[in-house]
Amino acid sequence: MSGPGEVTQIQFRRFAHAEGLPVPSRQSAEAAGLDLCAATPASVALAPGERALIPTGFAVELPVGFEGQVRPRSGLALKHGVTVLNAPGTVDADYRGEIGVLLINLGQEVFTISRGDRIAQLVVSRVERVEATESADLKGTYRGDKGFGLTGL
Repeated sequence: MSGPGEVTQIQFRRFAHAEGLPVPSRQSAEAAGLDLCAATPASVALAPGERALIPTGFAVELPVGFEGQVRPRSGLALKHGVTVLNAPGTVDADYRGEIGVLLINLGQEVFTISRGDRIAQLVVSRVERVEATESADLKGTYRGDKGFGLTGL
């Protein structure tokens, strides 16, 4: 485990279909996310409104108490309307399968994903482990049960 300024090491396992692709990595020194690339054998065309599970070719070993959050790349969202459908997708610490990215094209034109394209980012974060119990009463707050639109526009 790491403290402020320290780095937590995580291991990635490469699948055969990721040969020649980079290990997920940051594109700048202070970037929060590690870029994930498409490990597709051929290009994938996403029509407007279409979704597809895109393989990355890597599995990850996260320490207990951490999760991987698969998040959209802002440039793909802004320029093409392509985003991660279940954002953020969660990679649990006990999952050892291939990381897949569920992309959807919310844009107005076909978007083509080619092998090696950076398609999402993986942000690794600490998570508090909790245990759920049932209670007949919860402590009151100012907000109470007011939900959507409580604070206005």
